Amino acid sequence: MNIPSELKYTKDHEWVKVENGVATIGITDFAQGELGDIVYVDVDTLDEELDAEEVFGSVEAVKTVSDLFMPLSGEVVEFNEALEDEPELVNSDPYGNGWMIKVKLSDDSQVANLLSAEAYKELIKA
Repeated sequence: MNIPSELKYTKDHEWVKVENGVATIGITDFAQGELGDIVYVDVDTLDEELDAEEVFGSVEAVKTVSDLFMPLSGEVVEFNEALEDEPELVNSDPYGNGWMIKVKLSDDSQVANLLSAEAYKELIKA
């Protein structure tokens, strides 16, 4: 299983990459594996200001639908529109072309609350 060490993680199986006050967010390799074949990614919060833990969208797989939670507070500034035509990118490239949203952070200090790759590995082993 792929858990890149340069990323941060949440207990909700999302990954976060922060660059210059903007966080790129997607779901982890573990999450996409648990969900199975992803058929639809729904994000209707573009240009909205959301708090950490609020729902920013959902991901639909063949057998289930799961809410997507904001790992950090901020404004959703971009949605990966490639997912509209190719939601399977989340399965094939969860840390690359399968990213979901970009968020302009409202509080950089929240990054410290995220899990390291090591802590995330421990979480999914349990």
